Amino acid sequence: MLLAIDVGNTNSVIALFDADTRVTQWRSSTSTVRTADEYAVWLSQLMEMAGHKLSDINECIISTVVPQSLFHLRNLSRRYFDCEPFVIGHDNIPGVAVRINKPSEAGADRLVNTVGAYTEHGGPLIVVDSGTATNFDIVGSDGGFEGGVIAPGINLSMQALHEAAARLPRIAIEKPDRIIGVDTVGAMQTGVFWGYISLIEGVISRIKTEYGKPMKVVATGGIASLFEGQTKSIDIFDHELTIRGLLEISKRIKTQGRS
Repeated sequence: MLLAIDVGNTNSVIALFDADTRVTQWRSSTSTVRTADEYAVWLSQLMEMAGHKLSDINECIISTVVPQSLFHLRNLSRRYFDCEPFVIGHDNIPGVAVRINKPSEAGADRLVNTVGAYTEHGGPLIVVDSGTATNFDIVGSDGGFEGGVIAPGINLSMQALHEAAARLPRIAIEKPDRIIGVDTVGAMQTGVFWGYISLIEGVISRIKTEYGKPMKVVATGGIASLFEGQTKSIDIFDHELTIRGLLEISKRIKTQGRS
């Protein structure tokens, strides 16, 4: 069985696959200090609940934007799965051309999303990934990664308002009932929520104008569901995109190894 690990700045998603079938999936907060043994204890309990055990895993693929976590995850794979994990990099994904000035700067998450989006939806595409940052990634007609836009995520904006302004409280992110806030919380929720909708719509519009070709827009990420039904600029909400990308990369590696 394959264990696919996607480590983001805030949350990590771990999925278990049996061939092409996703058996189960878990989400946890990202930690840079959790050791391989601690991962194993946590994971073995979850797998037991799903009717599996650690010894069922014989493949591991890792995508991380948090370099400090990689040492422990490598050790987890080597020690408990008896296999060397495949770690996503800018130069080791079969079939993906990285068309930016410095390919080494392409984040693993953006490349995995490129593969996941192209596999399911073709190209060209704009992938809007809403998490700690909001990424707008361009996927070419051949599945290549062609750059994009990086903006602060909606949670970072909320946090900045609270930390930088003494009288502004920490609040939950949700769609407000009205545009004009009649109290502080309402005004903050309107500014952040509709401000991000406007950011998304504005950036998508400018990308399409500059790109000069028809493009589908696919949204993913931990915050993406907040915007469903709120803007016509996004064509598809695909919450499985990143994990699908890891599975597809694993399949391409095996095919390449047999050729």
